[in-house]
Order: sequence, then C-alpha cells, then structure tokens
Amino acid sequence: MSAFPPVPIVSGIAAPLLRNNIDTDAIIPSREIKGVGKAGLAGGLFAGWRYQAGTRDPDPAFVLNDPAYAGASILLAGENFGCGSSREHAVWALHDYGIRAVIAPSFAPIFEGNCLRNGIIPVILSGDAIASLGRIVTIDLLAQTVQSADHRIAFAIDPAARAMLAEGLDAIDLTLRKAPAIAAFHARDRLARPWIYLEGTA
Repeated sequence: MSAFPPVPIVSGIAAPLLRNNIDTDAIIPSREIKGVGKAGLAGGLFAGWRYQAGTRDPDPAFVLNDPAYAGASILLAGENFGCGSSREHAVWALHDYGIRAVIAPSFAPIFEGNCLRNGIIPVILSGDAIASLGRIVTIDLLAQTVQSADHRIAFAIDPAARAMLAEGLDAIDLTLRKAPAIAAFHARDRLARPWIYLEGTA
C-alpha cells in the first residue's frame, strides 16, 4: 500500500507567495493545531495571514483568497521556505488544503524531508525562474521539468526522493525494495563472521 497517492505529475494553478523565510508557524500557527491527525488542518493554513485579525473572515489581500488562485495546487515561495520549528503539521496542512508542490529557491532541510514523506514535491528553482512562471504550471517529476506557458525549466531532485514521490513510497518501502540484496549480504556475512550471529537468527 502506498504511503500517499503518487504524484508523478502536478498540474494546476500556482499561487505566488514570494516571501523569504516563511516559517512553519506562519504555515500553521500552533494555536491551529488541535490534534495529532493529518486531516482537518486546511482551515489553519496560513491562518495569521489568511484571515482578518481576530476573525475567520478572509483577508482579500492574501493570495489564497484571490479568486484567481482558488483551488491552487502549487505554491510559489521565496528563500528558506519551511524554516523554524520542525512540526510536520505544516506539511500536513498544505497537503490537506490541496497543495501538491512547492517551488522555492531553497527549503529548510527538515521541512523538505517532511514534504517527501507526505506527497508534496519540493522543487528548487532560482528566484528569476520562479518569477517567470505563469498562473498555470505543470511539474513533471519523472522528466524533472517545470512547464508554464511556452517555456520549460529543468530541476534537480535526488533519485530516491523522486521515486518516493512518483510512486507514493516511504523510506521503509524503499528499504524493502532492497530486501533480496540485504538477505544476500546476511548470507555472505554469516559465512564470513558466524560468531556474531546467534543460533536461529538471520
């Protein structure tokens, strides 16, 4: 069973939130975290910016409240996206809202890892490349390209990360794919160093 729905291609509306150093408390403030589950967090996404102060009334100045970006599945961001606390709820909130990819010049490492484990593609592009993207963007994970209007931009991603996202795998799934090689190693090692193995163990 997949850890999450595979995301080999993401195509849709790209909402520009081109601020640097957007931290996880901005992505979902701690007051919005009322449970430990992954569902039900969409309402708290960017709550400090998305709503007018002290209310749940949408702030029309915030990009996700702009009708032109309704239903966005891609977020365009600035440098160091996802910095601050390591809370995985930030990625869960993005996913629950419907975001399936974030394009930024750089990501906080823990946040990037959380994206990989939860089905959100973290795409690294330069600020200039991001600024050139239009409202509709297609990310082809297997081809490692971002396309908008009439131009296509290549991006790099670790092969293991690409496999996790494209096939809906977690780190354990990737390890289990190497089970035959692991078993073969154990067999060889047991012959070479039998004294380290207890009887009846692999």
